[in-house]
Amino acid sequence: MKRFLTGCMLVWVVGVSAQKEYRAPESYVDGRSQAVLRMTIDDEGMVMPCGTGPDSCDTYGAREAVVVEHEGVYYLHYDGAGKDGWLSCLATSRDLRHWEKHGLQLTLGEAGRPDSKSASSPWLVNDGAKWHMFYVGTQFCTPAPDCIPATPYVTLTAEADHPAGPWRKRYDIIPFTNEAGTYYSDTASPGDVVEQDGEYKMFFGAAAFDKEGKLGRTVGIARTRDLGSAWTVDPQPIFPPAEQCENTSLYYEPDNGTWFLFTNHIGIHPDRGEYTDAVWVYWTKDLNRWDPQDKAIVIDCQNSKEVKGAIGMPSVIRVGDRLAMLYDGATGENYGHMGRGINLAWLALPLVPPAK
Repeated sequence: MKRFLTGCMLVWVVGVSAQKEYRAPESYVDGRSQAVLRMTIDDEGMVMPCGTGPDSCDTYGAREAVVVEHEGVYYLHYDGAGKDGWLSCLATSRDLRHWEKHGLQLTLGEAGRPDSKSASSPWLVNDGAKWHMFYVGTQFCTPAPDCIPATPYVTLTAEADHPAGPWRKRYDIIPFTNEAGTYYSDTASPGDVVEQDGEYKMFFGAAAFDKEGKLGRTVGIARTRDLGSAWTVDPQPIFPPAEQCENTSLYYEPDNGTWFLFTNHIGIHPDRGEYTDAVWVYWTKDLNRWDPQDKAIVIDCQNSKEVKGAIGMPSVIRVGDRLAMLYDGATGENYGHMGRGINLAWLALPLVPPAK
């Protein structure tokens, strides 16, 4: 048995051909939740850097990728940090490796609109008749040129006849928004949508400050039977805010009847503060019931090919006998929000939870 220390965590490797066993750091400085198990993933590295989008749409960053497939083409909606702020942009591909950028899909709302400072992080759903987009809106951001969106975040919607748009904003519909005194009082941002028995479930990002001023992040479920209407938010999140995770992408494995929820984990460093340090995955047989103990690390600075700092939002899609995962991050030790691009990694199918 060999023992060695990496930049991220302590690792025990048993033998040459045996399964690797990983042990997380002794603790985060504030005692937040940890994941000990790990999934095996094959990382290809950067496939879409920032700075090459039309009209400077992603000059300062490309992140929060959401991918859908339509008629043999992959449509990647991502946050472009450009001259006007963070806005939804589009790129297309036939292999997930080579991307053609098409520029902005959404623009800033007028002053006073809920998306006057950012219209970003969109999730797409097709109801058979048209495409629905659920995106983050905010009236706050940091100063230019970064223009990083700031809370509170709300979920807004737009619609189109094709995943490439053009998109029509629906300000007359507010799917749901942050609500004082709840687990989503400061953030109610959109996430992946699953249809089950005629009901749409959105696994949305939720956050709230506690009495000590600490922001707790988790995932809640919003429900509707009509994508063109308001949603009802569950009174409790699917796991405690101490899990400190945000954003979701779900995959159902038919071979074992298991749902897998991929999400960002927010870690904390004694010198750098909070940052997204990994992609985690949770699993369950029942979409309405999740055990926070059933989780594992998917990718972090240890097994990412190029990203050794902050690792951003995951999005997964099945491609043949593998599950593709897109995530954002910058090459090297970049812990900030800017300068990121889109990376590609693969998981073998059928997907199974790692052995405890």
